[in-house]
Parts: sequence; structure tokens; C-alpha cells
Amino acid sequence: MDIYHVWCDLKPGVGDTEFTDAASGYFEHLREENRLAAYRITRRKLGLGHPNLPEWHITLEFDGLAQLDHAFNHVASREGAVENFHHAVNSKVDNVFFALYRDFPDPVRERGGEKF
Repeated sequence: MDIYHVWCDLKPGVGDTEFTDAASGYFEHLREENRLAAYRITRRKLGLGHPNLPEWHITLEFDGLAQLDHAFNHVASREGAVENFHHAVNSKVDNVFFALYRDFPDPVRERGGEKF
């Protein structure tokens, strides 16, 4: 599983449920087209978190880099409904950064070559 992480804050005046409704619609669109395996939208709780991390954290799970690439190509086309979904989310966020992680050890990891 490859996990694409997104951290962001909301632009001033954007409501929390306005954002989550837009993001859920976008990710459900990708999931229904088999371009995304799963997603989770989370928000910092009780003010706990590193001061450099934005308030919102989203994880997008892909069954591999091929599915991730398929999703990115679809979004990059900027055609049809996906552009509306993409804009509905991107227009609401600020202070965005991304990371890509994988489950570890993953199925292709060879055993016995670990270095200490």
C-alpha cells in the first residue's frame, strides 16, 4: 500500500464541514473510478500536534504506484467532473504540503539483507 499524505490549513472563511464535504466528494469520485483504494480526513484534536504541522491531515491509500499514477493522470487532465472536484478542494486550502509513504516491510522486500 502506498499512502499519500496531505497536510493543510483552511483559508480564512472556509467552514470545516464545507471543506470536508468537498474533499469527501472528490475522494469518493476517485474511489468509485478505482483510482483510489481508501482515504481518511483527520483534524488535529485538543491542539495536540507539532507546531509546524497544519490542522488537517488527509491520507490517500493506493494499491501501488500504478494506481497512484492513474489517479494523478486523471486529475492532471483537468477534464470533466474531476476538475470541478479538484478545484472545490484546492480553492479552500492553504499551507499545503505532501509526502508519500509505503507500508513497510512491503511484499517486495527481500529478507536477509538488513544492515544494522
